[in-house]
Amino acid sequence: MTEPVTGPGHRQDALEGPRLTQLEANLAAVRRRIDAAVAAAGRQGPPPRLIVVTKFHPAKDIRRLASLGVADVGENRDQEAAEKAAQLEDLGLSWHFIGQLQSKKAKSVVKYAQSVHSVDRAALAVALAKAMEAETERTGRPPLDCFIQVSLDEDAGAHRGGAAPGEVPALAEELAAAPGLRLAGVMAVAPLGADPAAAFEKLAAISGRLTEQFPHATGISAGMSQDLEEAVRFGATHLRIGSDILGPRPALR
Repeated sequence: MTEPVTGPGHRQDALEGPRLTQLEANLAAVRRRIDAAVAAAGRQGPPPRLIVVTKFHPAKDIRRLASLGVADVGENRDQEAAEKAAQLEDLGLSWHFIGQLQSKKAKSVVKYAQSVHSVDRAALAVALAKAMEAETERTGRPPLDCFIQVSLDEDAGAHRGGAAPGEVPALAEELAAAPGLRLAGVMAVAPLGADPAAAFEKLAAISGRLTEQFPHATGISAGMSQDLEEAVRFGATHLRIGSDILGPRPALR
């Protein structure tokens, strides 16, 4: 995954060409969709934050995206994310961890991530708090934004991860009380084969109940390439878009 660097000029030349043109067009199309969705929903205030999901795509694509104004990047595998973050440290990107996270990976994730969108259990909250205590002492980094991932699946066999809605209040208490962690809001993935509008309406209701107790936890991380319009309609503040910007995943070698 490491890319040779032979100088800024050579590196910039290598990033230009058809791939940059393709990414620019894809990114512009997604931004138009977001703008249209915001207008259709009659939303006021800042637009949703676009997180480009770059898993399995090379670091040079992220460098291209940064040249096009992308500031937020999402990854769902710690090893890949850590390598890319180290390689692209000069870009000053905000890294969002969006995948299922093992507690033992907490020490690694807090070294590069601004936020974790997939906190789904108390044990993970405890591990992140412990890791943040050490990392804050070592580097003085700011608090880690934590989104509670909520399962919206009615069918247990189709479960895509997350805490049950009834578990959200206790998990929110755990995160809010932990030094070094900031309860940012909720996150969910629309269930497979279900109406995404109904799923995101349910998530919006869960968010509403959460903010009654924690007024600052207003984040709603929802919406991907196929359902961003529905997510925007129901208040998404963070959109996680991958394939519509980067295209299909490259073949694994």
